[in-house]
Amino acid sequence: MARPATTSPFARDPAAERRRLLGQRGESIAARHLTSCGMELLDRNWRCDAGEIDLVLREGTVLVVCEVKTRTSTDYGAPLEAIDQRKAARLRRLAARWLRAHDCHPDDVRIDLVGVLAPPGRPVEVEHVEGVG
Repeated sequence: MARPATTSPFARDPAAERRRLLGQRGESIAARHLTSCGMELLDRNWRCDAGEIDLVLREGTVLVVCEVKTRTSTDYGAPLEAIDQRKAARLRRLAARWLRAHDCHPDDVRIDLVGVLAPPGRPVEVEHVEGVG
């Protein structure tokens, strides 16, 4: 007997699908920007039961855990305004989990933020803030 096709929850919610695709685009833009600055991309969208890390990179001997926020406008604030101290603390916890999961022992760990503003029909703006936590 054939199994019924499962429908993605995004297929039922076009707005959620648009947000997901925008987030993926922003992460790709951020990854290109950071690697063009000399960082090495180690992992992308790493997940565990405590959450997700958008990008994990290496800059020399420093492991960089990066949160990416993407917006198409600043109507509801700039992309980086969406990251508060609670989210930064969660990123620190996730970084520790990533290090344990990969048996990785860098000289230092840094939490960075990348805001991507991608207005339709206009140039993309990327803002990179190093060492927020």
